[in-house]
Amino acid sequence: MMRSMLCRMVLPLFVLTCHTVQAEEAKTPSKPDAARGKATASTVCAACHNADGNSTITANPKLAGQHYDYLLKQLKDFKAAGDKPAARPNAVMSGMVAGLDEAQMQDIAAYFAIQKESDNTAKNKATLELGKKLYRAGDQSKGLAACAACHGPAGSGMPAQYPRISGQHAEYIEAQLKAFRDGSRANDPNKMMRMVTIKMTDAEIKAVSDYIAGLR
Repeated sequence: MMRSMLCRMVLPLFVLTCHTVQAEEAKTPSKPDAARGKATASTVCAACHNADGNSTITANPKLAGQHYDYLLKQLKDFKAAGDKPAARPNAVMSGMVAGLDEAQMQDIAAYFAIQKESDNTAKNKATLELGKKLYRAGDQSKGLAACAACHGPAGSGMPAQYPRISGQHAEYIEAQLKAFRDGSRANDPNKMMRMVTIKMTDAEIKAVSDYIAGLR
């Protein structure tokens, strides 16, 4: 009798524990798989960014060699969640990520992160010194911080905090800096980029964008 009562008491607890463990396992994200990411990138991303992430269209960013955490954050930011709008509105990218789940975005980020970025060069010699000064030293007279303070002297950035920007298309960088300045892009943590770009003129943005394109 006592054994029967104990079984009836323990069995529900065991079942509840199993369900709890299974639920926790379901919450645990799968490990990013670059091979799976390649398959998705080749079909979903290649038209705009090339299969290896080295976009040849200057309006579209290079994704090759970008930090995994940054890529994943941007993919998530492009995606609306129910009634909540996307943190980074973009008609094209919102459509691209709409059908992707968390695991697929992780895989894509993992794939592009291990690709080798193609070389790029600065094109405007007339503004090279201005771009270099702004990137390395900023402008203390108006409280403009140096880009290198966050993105590093070679533009390699810092994983999980600041993106790699070296070798990026100047046209894309310029467009993003202006978007931060006018507020149409606002997914920068603590308004960091918005506070920087509000102090920059069009000429300064163009100069530093061109300089960044040639960084190694």
